[in-house]
Amino acid sequence: MTDWTTADIPSLSGKTAVITGATGGLGYETALALAGAGAIVILAGRSDAKGLRAIEAICNRFPDALIAYEPLDLASLASVADFARRFAASHEQLDLLINNAGVMALPRRQETTDGFEMQLGTNYLGHYALTAHLLPLLRRAKVPRVVNLSSLAHRSGAINFDDLQSKRSYRPWRAYCQSKLAMLMFSLELQRRSDAACWGLRSIAAHPGYARTDLIANGPGADTLQWRVGRLLQPFISQSAAEGALPTLLAATSAAVEAGGYYGPNGFYELKGAPAPAKIMPQAKDFAARARLWDVSATLTGVSFNEIAAAA
Repeated sequence: MTDWTTADIPSLSGKTAVITGATGGLGYETALALAGAGAIVILAGRSDAKGLRAIEAICNRFPDALIAYEPLDLASLASVADFARRFAASHEQLDLLINNAGVMALPRRQETTDGFEMQLGTNYLGHYALTAHLLPLLRRAKVPRVVNLSSLAHRSGAINFDDLQSKRSYRPWRAYCQSKLAMLMFSLELQRRSDAACWGLRSIAAHPGYARTDLIANGPGADTLQWRVGRLLQPFISQSAAEGALPTLLAATSAAVEAGGYYGPNGFYELKGAPAPAKIMPQAKDFAARARLWDVSATLTGVSFNEIAAAA
């Protein structure tokens, strides 16, 4: 697995994939590789202009690419539900859902349309709701996969159930770490619940290491010492967006990955390198906390996996 590259992606002809945040960065590189392997790829994002540019760029590389753009704002539960309804109206099944989109370390606390802290709402709660809404279509696929993007930041994360929305105290990095820990916990819990309820999903998490993307460039303020040191070391400890997308692509396409697994770069501190199994911190393995987060998420979003599965 240590030598795995995009050349190892099998033919995806006839497979349909949805990628959130696919108009740039890791999402774009993921979409490019999947389109090149023959998949039908839906780019989901907030900017129509960026979506059209991404389609043009991918088609320039692969003229026969089967690719489309659909608007989706993960910071709005109404937008998430609308996307799922539109997708269900035009597709019979979904083979691959890649929950990739995210925002990072916003300097000031912001809220989503539904009143959630922006990083938790966009990075996690929106993806929780999207996955639930798309569950019936995923279950119609032969071997459906859900790939959830976490981060090295999960290692410093903690779920603060007493102030989940950071209303009493907001710190940019703490909120980001919480959201990425939530994504990993969600991925692990989704596999456990799928196994218990026979949903047939393969839920797999991935992280890009330190990938040079707009998320890094536009996230934390450039006046912080951490940011300045990171910029100085970047050539030595980071990798390109295309390289950072490899763990996601491995999780999405390889027959060797484990359901319920977690993958990232294999280099020092998992910052860069070829994709391989990644370290999961103890807080992500806390069964009670994962179950509590799942229940809280269902209450906050008003979306229940069990109800959707039963109604399908």
